[in-house]
Amino acid sequence: MEFSALLTSAGINIAVCILFLSLYSVLRKQPHNFGVYFGRRLAEEKFQRQDDYFSFERLLPTAGWIVKAYWCTEEEIRQVAGLDSVVFLRLFIFSIRIFSITSLVCVFGVLPVNYHGKEMTHNHIPAESLNVFTIANIIEESRKLWVHCIALYIITISACILLYNEYKYISRKRLAHITGSPPNPGHFTVLVRSIPKSDNELLDDTIRNFFVNYHGSSYLSHQMILRKGHFQRFVDRAERAYRKFVRVRLSVSERHGRSSMSRCGVCGVRASSFQLYRNKFIEAKKADLTNPEVVDAQKNCPGALVFFKTRYAAVVASRVLQSSNPMLWVTDLAPEPRDVYWSNLWIPYRQIWLRKLATLAASIVFMFVFIIPVAFVQSMMQLEQLKKMFPSFTGILNKSFAARVVTGYLPSVVLLLSLYTVPPLMMLFSSIEGSISRSGRKRSACLKILFFTVWNVFFVNVLSGSVLNQLNVFTRPKDMPTMLAELVPKQATFFITYVLTSGWASLCSEILQVYNLVYNFFSKCICCCQQTTEYVYSFPYHTEVPKVLLFNLLGFTFAIMAPLILPFLLVYFCLGYLVYRNQILNVYYPKYEMGGKLWPIMHNTIVFSLVLMQVIALGVFTIKNSPVATGFTILLLVGTILFNEYCRHRFSRIFEAYSAQDVIELDRDDEQSGRMQEIHQHLQDAYSQTPPGEGSSRSGGSVPIELILEDPAQDASESSQELCDTVQEASEAHEHIVEEGKAHSV
Repeated sequence: MEFSALLTSAGINIAVCILFLSLYSVLRKQPHNFGVYFGRRLAEEKFQRQDDYFSFERLLPTAGWIVKAYWCTEEEIRQVAGLDSVVFLRLFIFSIRIFSITSLVCVFGVLPVNYHGKEMTHNHIPAESLNVFTIANIIEESRKLWVHCIALYIITISACILLYNEYKYISRKRLAHITGSPPNPGHFTVLVRSIPKSDNELLDDTIRNFFVNYHGSSYLSHQMILRKGHFQRFVDRAERAYRKFVRVRLSVSERHGRSSMSRCGVCGVRASSFQLYRNKFIEAKKADLTNPEVVDAQKNCPGALVFFKTRYAAVVASRVLQSSNPMLWVTDLAPEPRDVYWSNLWIPYRQIWLRKLATLAASIVFMFVFIIPVAFVQSMMQLEQLKKMFPSFTGILNKSFAARVVTGYLPSVVLLLSLYTVPPLMMLFSSIEGSISRSGRKRSACLKILFFTVWNVFFVNVLSGSVLNQLNVFTRPKDMPTMLAELVPKQATFFITYVLTSGWASLCSEILQVYNLVYNFFSKCICCCQQTTEYVYSFPYHTEVPKVLLFNLLGFTFAIMAPLILPFLLVYFCLGYLVYRNQILNVYYPKYEMGGKLWPIMHNTIVFSLVLMQVIALGVFTIKNSPVATGFTILLLVGTILFNEYCRHRFSRIFEAYSAQDVIELDRDDEQSGRMQEIHQHLQDAYSQTPPGEGSSRSGGSVPIELILEDPAQDASESSQELCDTVQEASEAHEHIVEEGKAHSV
């Protein structure tokens, strides 16, 4: 590819970025788009709605959102979106720092050496081939390779120093998050699965007797895990209807200047109508605990949530074997209530290892099937192959501008569109695995997408010259450094255009929220519906983290091979830092917290990128007959691996377990302040399989309401009439408020 084709691709992507950013700055000001661009703030009801009046200022693009996103402090972001968002943004800070150093070293040091590596007559730069900017332009046994070796040392040492500081900083943040957050029910709760059945007693009694016998001093109570019934789905719909009504009523009250007293149950409609309705229903059903269906449900119970009096007791119980048979009484520390993935708790424990093997095999098969579109993308970069595949387009491909667009821009676009099929499928695989928490499912999907992306986007594209090259990676691993050294510089042009398309353009697509914008337009302008908070999404860490880590890998591997990619990557990281800060502050709503557990994945991937960079450099120095540089690279490789081992022993345990010192101090503080009794009372309702705030207090081991119904579907149908009466009552009260508002305004 010529340098002019790269400029064409860069020009197209720059124009797309400017267009999308301008559209965003205009569309975010339109009141009917507030649900798209301020979803988190609307969900928390902290956003002041504006009247839908015409203003010329709303049609002018501005950069005020950039200033607001940049000047927001890290502590404000943590309070708004949790520790995970801070960790994600720290990845961008690390990337900006390391690639600023790398760009200075390689663009001003390595790039001129590559360009003048051979004695040749250079053309005008736009007509130059991009190969002259790569290390392939260096002749064998050249002393100029010392420049690359020194640059390799500077990049690696700088990256290790920055990584260590980030690991240390985020570890402190995680410890502060654990000790400074409000009491988490998950710290007192243990999930017990694979409970042995007994014909002589109910499972409820079996669980109670076991933990009273072996954990009598610390056992508090327990709660059975039962399947979600028809009544639960009915209550979910009732809760959504109630929230919609509350938003409408508050909006009308604010519009007519009503006092805040109208929100209580004294003036206007009763705010607790649904709660009273449900409480009446519960009281009518609570006494019927001798139903045979309840006994049958307990026999089919897959597990239980066991509550302990202290955090330390729960941590110890979750870590030790409860039985001499490791397949019985399996314990894990329970996720926090909003993080529990209830549908997976029904999976028998003995099936989990089979599910993990099946999803692993399916993921590997899909990785190899995806080689087909990647091979097609690589064929698009060869103009002669395109003419043979599509002879009818030969006339168009003979035009220079069309050829530059097709070979320089379209391949990365086709690959980007193909990759959109990966996240939903990997999320499905992670759900099938049997993860007990939503955060665990997302973390598993993140790992799968990361492996898939690194293999199919990097290695398959590099080795796509032939199937034999791909097989040689497995059959001849010793030849991998030299093989990569030969093939990586040849693919530099493709990856530069990929950074432009998948990096720059995807950031602009992210901030514009194209899918949600189109959905909002059709729902409001075509279907005349109102936006609801049910469509506010949590941050997609499982897709964005692998994407950022892939760009880190490309930056390190091509730093000395083809330094021309570094300025484009640096722009991506700077723009991404601003875009994601804005999205975290305004768009995405944190539904659960992972506690910064994604950082070890980020750290290990960056270290892998450094090792891969050194392995490729080792192959290059071997091919170029530079034994001294090869020896120094081997020393650097060993030092990087030792650095990773030190960080793993020093920091990784902080992200895997809780320390006895922290949990005991937290228990002592709660006992001395008198909060422990209140925490114990809250535990009974925290893990209700009903919506938060709607459940009633239950003693340990009692059965969720939906399972004590004689006929859940029939009861839900009969109860719907009472719900309709309540909604009608609320509507009449709403009309009364509107009439009073009109009279007040007159």
